[in-house]
Amino acid sequence: MTPDQKALTEALIAARQANRTLDATPWTDALPDAPQAYEVQDAVAAALGWFDGVPKAWKSGGGSRSATLTHAPLPPSGVRQSPANFSDLTFHTPGIEAEIALRLGQDVTPAQAAALDHDNSAALIDAMAVSVEIVDARWQDLAATPALLRLADSQVHGALVLGDWQPYAAVDWASQRCETKIGDAETVVREGTHPLADPAWLLPIWLRHLTRHGQTVPAGTVVTTGSWVGVLPCRRGDQVTAEFPGIGAVRLSV
Repeated sequence: MTPDQKALTEALIAARQANRTLDATPWTDALPDAPQAYEVQDAVAAALGWFDGVPKAWKSGGGSRSATLTHAPLPPSGVRQSPANFSDLTFHTPGIEAEIALRLGQDVTPAQAAALDHDNSAALIDAMAVSVEIVDARWQDLAATPALLRLADSQVHGALVLGDWQPYAAVDWASQRCETKIGDAETVVREGTHPLADPAWLLPIWLRHLTRHGQTVPAGTVVTTGSWVGVLPCRRGDQVTAEFPGIGAVRLSV
């Protein structure tokens, strides 16, 4: 790692341990590219002892199919089943993303991942579930924080709640509804708004990322695949529900 990477890693570890946020300004030029950001991701996780082997839950996605997709492993202490309560965790400026999670039904080797395409990768999935990610950052002004610093900070992940798993099946994603309610606010309704048009589209890219150092990804590994509602602001104590009619729903307390 470069000296800048090491310093950034130490700063992010300290911010997590002290439950505080960082000013991004001194770090604006610390990371020249995504591989260095992923190295910081990995170093923070290793220092905090989050994982033993390949992480069991991930986030992956991007704003469109033409965008560079990004990926982050999720600390297991923040991955919970619905109904979930996160009052024991610290959030700074949390937001809600309503998503679909997918689960691998078989191991995937590096050779298999290298051969995948967008047409055959869905066969690897055995189940899907509604999920909600609580987005939260170790950065004081997230809107002004460069993308590579967000990526280094676990792609600004806070926590994840998963609904009941059901067998994976082809869905008309273009007409799929998503209904999200936060506290007393009106329900946010979206239809066909997944940024990649199909949550499974990201699987080859995500799996090649996971296997890039030669690891096999085990069956049961979960990935949540991108928000249907952007990021909806929430506050401590808010009750949140997200439902994808025909697939399932989740409930959580922030």
